[in-house]
Amino acid sequence: MALVNGALVLKKLIFFVALCLISLLSSSQGKEVYDEFRYPFIKKASSFAFVSSSSSSGHINDYDYIIVGGGTAGCPLAATLSQNFSVLVLERGGVPFANSNVSFLQNFHIALEDISPKSPSQPFVSSDGVINSRARVLGGGSVINAGFYTRASPRFIKRVGWDAKLVNESYPWIEKQIVHEPQPEPYQIAFRDSLLAAGVAPFNGFTYDHLYGTKVGGTIFDRFGRRHSSAELLSSGNPQKLTVLIYATVQKIVFDTSGKTPKAVGVTFKDENGNQHQAFLADKPQSEVLLSSGAIGSPQMLLLSGIGPKADLEKLNIPVVLNNEFVGKGMADNPMNAIFVPSSREENQTLIQTVGITKMGVYIEASSGFSQSKDSIECNHGIMSAEIGQLSTLPPKQRTPEAIQAFIKRKRDLPHEAFKGGFILEKIANPISKGDLRLHNTNVDDNPNVSFNYFSHPYDLKRCVDGIRIATKVAQSEHFTNYTRVDKQTVEKILNLSVKANVNLIPKNINDTKSLEQFCKDTVITIWHYHGGCHVGTVVSPDNKVLGVDRVRVVDGSTFSESPGTNPQATVMMMGRYMGLKILRDRLGRAAGI
Repeated sequence: MALVNGALVLKKLIFFVALCLISLLSSSQGKEVYDEFRYPFIKKASSFAFVSSSSSSGHINDYDYIIVGGGTAGCPLAATLSQNFSVLVLERGGVPFANSNVSFLQNFHIALEDISPKSPSQPFVSSDGVINSRARVLGGGSVINAGFYTRASPRFIKRVGWDAKLVNESYPWIEKQIVHEPQPEPYQIAFRDSLLAAGVAPFNGFTYDHLYGTKVGGTIFDRFGRRHSSAELLSSGNPQKLTVLIYATVQKIVFDTSGKTPKAVGVTFKDENGNQHQAFLADKPQSEVLLSSGAIGSPQMLLLSGIGPKADLEKLNIPVVLNNEFVGKGMADNPMNAIFVPSSREENQTLIQTVGITKMGVYIEASSGFSQSKDSIECNHGIMSAEIGQLSTLPPKQRTPEAIQAFIKRKRDLPHEAFKGGFILEKIANPISKGDLRLHNTNVDDNPNVSFNYFSHPYDLKRCVDGIRIATKVAQSEHFTNYTRVDKQTVEKILNLSVKANVNLIPKNINDTKSLEQFCKDTVITIWHYHGGCHVGTVVSPDNKVLGVDRVRVVDGSTFSESPGTNPQATVMMMGRYMGLKILRDRLGRAAGI
């Protein structure tokens, strides 16, 4: 018995020490701290070597590959290519490792509310009036998202033309390093049972696979609630061949236009002090600039570099390298709407663990606990609506200072008790509605103009209505009412609660709770699954090389015509590994050794 008690004490002591170490790490928030032994190749951009005539190329350093954006795809791409070739990663943000706002699940909403210039999350407002976020940190969107990990469907893999065997080698490489099975939370269990009761069946258990029915997916949060982002995949790289510069903001790709086809020779970037630098590719036909800046950053970078619609580029005095009218076109974002589920309990904070995959093109997910957090519900975060972890606004012309101040006042006056509970999240798969991306100036730090045209296609609106009907059935299920200890509500009351809970600046219509179509339009938000702008066939080739120029490739979600799976991060990470392996094998054959 003494041995058993001793073992229990030791186990608790180890757990306590682990928590203390995690807390110690998180106390370094705001400082640029990272493990120099694990990541010796990460440096600030100002450390970059200047030009010298001592080397044969005229530069101290040139690189086989320059990756613009150390994000969700860029990090695994860099780690893979560095096994055989010299790689330079240029990331405009800082490191995530010691920032508690992005490192811990409980602070998920706080990172999104940070709108400071060095925040890992950069807000942007689409012309639709919905404020969104794009990542500005090493690890990209995997640092600020809800952490859910689930693979794409076989149909998606076939549609994009990827090698299924190589795909199935690439996913596990990610999963073995940073993905975990979530610990089931009571709210998520009630949600699971309610989905099944609403007919979203069968139950497929814990799986990474995309299967119709209800399932539990993976997460990049471990059992301590600590995030493991794409940035950690860099530890698999070859430190002798890998250089990662943080606070390195690429301004454009540099082309040699003296030949028949424009050829990338390098990039220009600025460091954290505003000083300008140039990084050059090695003088080899296979060397490439690889854009991994995301669905906003990659089309923006092509435009700033002179690849895009000629008339638009000339208006901004950007020298035209290649006239391509399709750059920035076909932008899409999966619209999401939320149903508030009140609870008499103090809910634990949970993000996505369980998902319902329907055959009507709708996904149903759930989160809990964030709405009752005092730093979420009562603090002034500008025009943030942390109750759903998102931002929604008036249309731009109605976004007056008076309206914003009225919103802030309402937010301060919200009672803590009013938002005990969670949300059921309904998302449209593969929206038909499309928009575009255009530059409004040549400052890379500024967001371009983006439109998504949510629900402009009637089929998208129909699917939202169908999804809201499922979500309300889930909220009315006895599994939820028994768990939350709140009486079953009518559909109208559920929607009314949701309209009030979804605190935003969008004017509400009197029939919001009577017309599901109006409810969808007025409460639409984003779940950050936007994609497009560099589509295969119009901007890039099937192997992601930019059409019409040499030595430039795009490796991120801007090439997607649809968002893969219920949540795209697994496939975007896999894409980085996949494309790295494909490049190595195409270039080296069996000598790649991977």
